[in-house]
Amino acid sequence: MRHAISLLLLLFACTGASAADSARARLDVFAKDISSISADFSQQVFDPNGGSQKASTGTLALKAPRQFRWDVAAPYKQLIVADGEKVWVYDPDLEQVTVRAQGTEEAHSPLTVLTDLSQLDRDFTTSEQGSHDGLTWLRLKSKDKEPQFAYCDLGFDANALVRMDFEDTLGNRTSIAFSHWQRNPKLAADAFHFTPPKGVDVVGDATPAAQAFPIK
Repeated sequence: MRHAISLLLLLFACTGASAADSARARLDVFAKDISSISADFSQQVFDPNGGSQKASTGTLALKAPRQFRWDVAAPYKQLIVADGEKVWVYDPDLEQVTVRAQGTEEAHSPLTVLTDLSQLDRDFTTSEQGSHDGLTWLRLKSKDKEPQFAYCDLGFDANALVRMDFEDTLGNRTSIAFSHWQRNPKLAADAFHFTPPKGVDVVGDATPAAQAFPIK
């Protein structure tokens, strides 16, 4: 009897330790009290046959509730800014800006859970994926009826989000490595605002709405 009780106590102890070190627990700790965040990234894209494009590198910044800035530095420059009302994509080499309303696609971006943990259970189902590549993984699947991706895996070390791997509905896979996270950094006042440079072509409706509110 004592042996059975000892085994039960050991089981509960092990279960508690596992839960405390789960990927979800690491996400909760990492994202706690964050209203804005920034990092460096390196992104690799693979087609369904395993072929890869050149890796791209740059910086990102997020701010609650749904603002983000994705600044690609190499191998070519590109800037994506979501201001809460519109999404701007600027390609300097093409001298072109595309703009569209910020909607469901951005609202269900896995990265935005870092600045809004309440979105995680509201918009995604999650499952623990165990440990591999030296990281502990959490899988996110969108609850949206027409999701933009099949799944997204977040890989954490003991301190931070290190990698994000996701597969779109066509079988293309993207792997993004993160480094140099800064929690609640002092961001430039215009970090999430974009004005098309003079002389570039603007594709889409850049007219501001009569009243603009960030997506919540």
